[in-house]
Amino acid sequence: MNIQIFGKPKCFDTKKAERYFKERRIKFQAIDIAKFGMSKGEYQSVKSAVGGMEALMDVNSKEYANQYIAHLADRDDKEQRLLENPAMFKTPIVRNGKKATIGYHPEIWSEWS
Repeated sequence: MNIQIFGKPKCFDTKKAERYFKERRIKFQAIDIAKFGMSKGEYQSVKSAVGGMEALMDVNSKEYANQYIAHLADRDDKEQRLLENPAMFKTPIVRNGKKATIGYHPEIWSEWS
């Protein structure tokens, strides 16, 4: 398994996800998504695994409101804004190769091993 956890330092669910893998002694790479973002390749892989861009956007975040995403009609503009402002991602995003989840989902992660 090659686990990546994209999260925010103050996100409670991100901390729970990290604890889940630590307790099972499963190595993972923790990535501060607000600071480092996500590459286009990682983004495309996660997007296809979770069912689209809308699932990745945190519509309740301050950054989402500041970027006026709800008022954009063009899907490509929304995607570009999301990649430029990674604080708008829902967290944690847990990725294992082509598989990914958003949020805390130990029932799914247990099937990955």
